[in-house]
Amino acid sequence: MPDTLPGDRVLVLLVRVKGQYAYGKLRQLLVLSGHWICPGCIVLVSSGHRIRPGCIVADKCGGCQWQHIDYSYQLQAEGNLVIQSLQWIAGISQATVDSVLTADAPLKYRNEVTYPLGLSSTGQVQAGYYQKGTHKLVNLNQCPVQDSRLDLLLAEVKLDMQGLGWPVYNERRHREQLRHLALRIGRRTGEILLTLVVRNGDLPGVEQQVQAWLQRYPSLVGVCLNYNPDRVAARSASHQCDLWQRNSLPGGTRFFARGVCRVAIPAQTRYFFPSEY
Repeated sequence: MPDTLPGDRVLVLLVRVKGQYAYGKLRQLLVLSGHWICPGCIVLVSSGHRIRPGCIVADKCGGCQWQHIDYSYQLQAEGNLVIQSLQWIAGISQATVDSVLTADAPLKYRNEVTYPLGLSSTGQVQAGYYQKGTHKLVNLNQCPVQDSRLDLLLAEVKLDMQGLGWPVYNERRHREQLRHLALRIGRRTGEILLTLVVRNGDLPGVEQQVQAWLQRYPSLVGVCLNYNPDRVAARSASHQCDLWQRNSLPGGTRFFARGVCRVAIPAQTRYFFPSEY
């Protein structure tokens, strides 16, 4: 049951009933006095593991699902999910799983984010995550889950797009250009890679704006332009144009300098780096 946890007392609308389980939607969460849950809840009883989310739009945004659960219980729940998968899928009745490794902090850990772009009712460029179960955008200027060093770029790059008048992609009509804004940062190096995903690359003044971003943000080592002409949303497409990278290897090969065994890896969005680098 989304948005709930063991110990909650809830009113549920069953939408699909199977032989041994059912699917439902949360209609009302009955909560213990003094525990924050959601606006308009009736005071009664709730799980002792429920906490106030670290994000003010956690109840709407589809980017996170467990912010209402205290971190220690999240670790316990994650371990239980692995055990249940081994039991029910792999058929291992006496599964033994080591304790879940903890993160340094439950927030500000995400070093790579991809935001769909959209327009508000007044025509303002928006970037954020989709509302749960919809394609309605929840606009963000900062995200408490992502590395805080990316917050400034998220807010200011949107304003630059607005000022340049770059057309934002219309998902229903499959028209216009800007589809996604992706940001990646090296946890240890602080180097940032910015990627724009467009439909076919027709962005007037993009070369000049790239130079302006590289001048404004010293930690920005490169800007990539990814083309996705398909209806299916994808950050990385078959063709990528690296507009400019701050560093180059001999021969002009552009790279994203990383602390991975001191190896210089090409600065392209399709390469994956663990969050600790």
